[in-house]
Order: sequence, then structure tokens, then C-alpha cells
Amino acid sequence: MATTEPTGGTAAGENTSAAARPKRVRTGCLTCRERHLKCDEGLPDCQNCRKSSRPCKRGVRLNFIDTQVKTPPITPPTQEWDITFQDESREIASEYRGGLGRYAAFPQETEEVPDIKDEALYQFSSGVMNTPTLAPQQLPSLQQSLPAGNVESYPPVSQRMPDNSREQQRHSSSNTDSTFTSQTMPPGPPSTYNNSKQTLTPPSEDRGPLDSPEELLFMQVFVEEVGLWMDSLDPYKHFSRLLPSDSLHEPMLLNAFLACGARHLSLVNPAYHEDKALHYYDDATTRLLEALQNPNRNTVICATTAVILNVYEIMSERPLQRMNHIAGARALIKECRWTAKSTGVGAACFWINVGMELLSCIRFNWQVAWDPDLWGVDMDFSREIEYGREEGWTYRLMYIVAKIANFRSLVPRQAESTQHAEQVRLQNRFNDWNQLKDWIDTWNNSIPRTMRPMGYLYPHQTSSKSAFPEVWLIKRTTIVARLFYHTGMCLLAQTHPVLSTRSPEMHDLQQSHAHDLCGIVAHVKDRGVASVAIRSLAIAAECLVSRREQEEVLEIFDRIQKETGWRTGFLHKELKEKWGWNNEEQYQQQQQQNMSAPVIPLQNFQYQPSNLPPVPPPPPLKQGPGPRQGIINPILRSADFSAPTHPYQNHYVAPIHLPPQPQYSHY
Repeated sequence: MATTEPTGGTAAGENTSAAARPKRVRTGCLTCRERHLKCDEGLPDCQNCRKSSRPCKRGVRLNFIDTQVKTPPITPPTQEWDITFQDESREIASEYRGGLGRYAAFPQETEEVPDIKDEALYQFSSGVMNTPTLAPQQLPSLQQSLPAGNVESYPPVSQRMPDNSREQQRHSSSNTDSTFTSQTMPPGPPSTYNNSKQTLTPPSEDRGPLDSPEELLFMQVFVEEVGLWMDSLDPYKHFSRLLPSDSLHEPMLLNAFLACGARHLSLVNPAYHEDKALHYYDDATTRLLEALQNPNRNTVICATTAVILNVYEIMSERPLQRMNHIAGARALIKECRWTAKSTGVGAACFWINVGMELLSCIRFNWQVAWDPDLWGVDMDFSREIEYGREEGWTYRLMYIVAKIANFRSLVPRQAESTQHAEQVRLQNRFNDWNQLKDWIDTWNNSIPRTMRPMGYLYPHQTSSKSAFPEVWLIKRTTIVARLFYHTGMCLLAQTHPVLSTRSPEMHDLQQSHAHDLCGIVAHVKDRGVASVAIRSLAIAAECLVSRREQEEVLEIFDRIQKETGWRTGFLHKELKEKWGWNNEEQYQQQQQQNMSAPVIPLQNFQYQPSNLPPVPPPPPLKQGPGPRQGIINPILRSADFSAPTHPYQNHYVAPIHLPPQPQYSHY
């Protein structure tokens, strides 16, 4: 007993002291941890914070202990096994504010990896660019911008690719505090993506405001000129108000903005050359292609960047020779599942992309590649739209005009094999035409008063000496809607299955809407509607017969080009050919006939055909093979990553789709 009592007493004392020792708190607040106090883990605020009136901070804090690593561990190669150490501490730290800054960049003693730009054929130096001025057709295609192959052609994570230029160091990748973070794909499990540049993946701190006079100028030009018309269908003005701030965190997005701003400046001011614009365009393209090889990429930023680069290509001298991102932007929009029902930046990108395609299809007489019935537009005119949100009515009209464009592209160029089949087809097209006409008339009768002209003056009432009426509309989206409306009516007048365009009914319909459309464009002062105005004015001008009206239209095109930089020279040539200006003798003879012929009221045309020049009958439908009809937009026909020849081939890796994240207010 004498020998056991001390032992037992000692054990009991140790148990008592262990029980009395306070347990370490694992889920306490950060405020108590900073004050080195024991937290009672009370919710929502602990007792210590309530007593001292301090904010009770919650969260997980990581302590980065070893931040002085100079080189990663190196294991001598062996013949028995192949082993590689992968240090993910920098990637983990990059997910926390200020975490990546605690790690200094370390040199790599690995085999030299060639610079991507050396293989991209984009030869830009840090000084003066060598790219020829105004020669966008010399820009290499996407297939030349990066090495062909899959992601295995990139170096492993243990290697670090050399920086391409000083500009890329300044525009370091970032996701921190960006409004895109609600859609950002969080880092997933280790994958075969081995690009250590990690486009969009390791975030860094905000680079602050633009501190380069050149970059500031290009961004101002984009916001005040290019973003102006890109937001013509967006009530939240993402491209001119919201996204520029986000681009300070995203170098890929920033370079796309700067490319468009520099391109616009080179169009309106000969003192600026396109080489700077090409430099930013190439940089944004290279970054986008790198990001597309990352399955954990931010798909929202990639799609938005592609849309902006698509706009750059539309602004180019020869857009058909620069189609790198036109189909790619559409494919990325579909990958994000953006439709007419989307909101925020998804809706902004969807409608600018669909709108640009619609204008192209109207020009080239193509079918819209994205079936309008799959857009998801609410076509219930009885359902009221919030007052002041005219964009909803504009979306409905774009759906109708897209259906009209498809109907126009399907005009038969050859007769059916039998007369009965021809009659059936003619009856079907007549029914489709009437349905489209009823749709657009119903739209015009259902729109709110704010989408109708605020003022309408006939030419003799104005002092502008214009041959067209002065039509005054206030809101930009209203102007765009009226331009699409009159364009749709002109197209319907040109595509009636039974009546010729020279019939009195179709002639009056076409002339009335053509004059109103020209009146809107002739007197509008909003440069934000220029892109729609150019294509709509070209459609309306085709049917003008007065020399004075034709000359004024050409003057309007010249004014638009001078103010906005949009190239309109090709329209001069096309319209002059359709007007017959290339044969001045024929024009003079026509003028003499018009002067000698009596003036006939328009309503009497059908009753006095003998006083009119002979009207040739419509050309008969030819039997046998003829030109192909209903050509689907060839640029966007395969704009889907599920297609065998999808865009960005050899650079695209499917993203890791995760459940949707909560969205912020303007997203």
C-alpha cells in the first residue's frame, strides 16, 4: 500500500490536471483568435465580442508558414519508377486574398519551353509594330496562333513558361472581387491541364486604375463609341458601364476592350494605325485559346471575351476574311446556355451576337443559323412588359425579322416537278407570308406609346432640305426597334409570293416604309444605332427611284462613316449598280422620259397602265437544277462544340460543369 499510494495519487493528480486544462477551441471566431482569448463559440456573436462591441468574424484562416521556398524539391530520376512532386501550395494560397503575394516567384531549372508567341506568327515588338497599316486580312488564323495539338503539348505544372511580353506581366490574371465570380468554375481535381500560366486561374490583387495614357485613351474610346452601340439592346449597359471595371481584374477581357477601342480610333483618325489594335487583339486571342484548354476555366469570361473579339472582327476592313471568333463566340454562348431568357451579362452577349448575325443574314440573304424558335422569346403580346422596358418589345421584333429573313432566303429559284406541287408550295408560302405580316402588324399595334415617334414632319415642313420626313424617336432601343420594323416591312414587300414588287400594293408598302426608315437615319443624332442603321438603310435605299433621294442616301452613308468609322464604301458601289448609275446615258434617257411623261397620282397607277412605262412580267420559274436556296449562315452553321468541325479545334477542352452559383444583381 505504501508503494502504491504515491503512484495512485500521482495518476489521479495527472487526470485532474488534464481535466482542468481548457480544451483548444477549433471553431472559435477570428476576433478572439487575434486577441488570444478563448472563444465560447456563441452564435451569431460570441460573448467576448458582445462585451467589447467588436465584430465577430467567422471563417477559416490559413497560416502560410514556409513562404521562402526558392526551388521545388528535385528527385533524381530512377529506372524503377517515374515520380513527380506537385506543389499545390501556391494554387491553394491563390484562393485567398493576399495569399499568392506571400509566395515569391521562383526560377525553374527545367528544360526551356518555347514561347507561345514565337509560334503564333504574331510578330510584335515592345516598340513600334511592324504590322502593315489597314491590312487585317494578313492576320493569321486561329489555327496558327497556338501550337496544334491537345493540352499534352503544354509543359507540366512543375515547369513555368516564360512571360511573353511586358504587357502580359502588367495584365496579370485575376478573378478576385470580379463580378464574374458567381459563374467562375472553382478549382477541381488535378487534371491534364498543365499550363502553368493558368489563364484566369491564379487570381491576384486589383491592378488599380489604368495608368497608361494610351490604354486610357483606348478604353475611353471603347466606352464612349463601341460600347455605345453594343449596349443598344441592353438596359443595364454591361459593355459600356459594368464590364470595363471587371476588365481590370481580367487581362484577357481588358485586351479585348483595348483592341476594339484602338480599332475604332484607327477608323476615324488616320493618325492612328491598326497595329496597336492588332497587338491587343492578338494578345487577347492567345489568352483566350490558352483558357479554352483549362477545364476549370471561367466560361463566362471566355464567352464575353469572344463576343468582344467578334465585334473587333466585324469592325475590320474585310470581315469575311477575319472570322476567327464569330463562330467561336456563338459556340461559347451555347456552352454557357445563354438564351433570350437569360439575364445579366448572358442576355447582353446573347442579343448582341444574335443581332450581328441577323444583320449579316439580311445582307447576304442567308438563313439564321440559330433557329429563332429556339431563342426562347416570349411572343405573347397580351402579356404586359414592365413600363420603360422597351427592350422586351425589341427582342420580340427581332424574332419576327429573323423569321422574315429565313422566309426571304427560301424564295424558290426553280419550279416544282408538277403544276400541282407548285401550287401547293405557292399556297404554303402565301400562308407563311400572311402569318409574318400579321405578326409584325400585331407587334406594331401592341407596342407602348413610348416606342412610337415623338414627332413626324414631312419634308416640306422642315428646313433641313432633306427629301425624307423627319422622324423623331427618343430612346435608343426604340430607334433600333423602328429600324428593324421598317426593314421587315420592306423585306415582306419584296418577297410576296404572288404580287410583284412593282404592283401598286407592294410598291406603296415598300416606298412608305423605305421613306420612314430613311427619315429616321437622316435625322438621328445617336451614334449608338449606326450598326443597325447601315444595314437597314441599304435595304430601304434599293427601292428608291428619285435621284435626289438616292444622292442623299449616299451622303448619309458618308456621314455615318465619318462619325463612327463604319466602312460604307462597298454600299456605294452596290447601290449604284442597282440604281443603274453605271450607265449614265440610260439615266439621262430615263430622266427625259420622266420629264415628258404626265404626272400620275399613285392611286391611279393600276387604272392607267397605258401612261406608264411597260412593266416586265416577273421572271418565270426555271425548270431543272438551279442555284441552291435557303443557304444557312455558313459562318455559324457549325458554331457548336458538339459539331465535328467546331470552332477552336485543337485548342478546346470541355469545361467541368458544376451546379449554377448564386448570381449578383446585374448578372
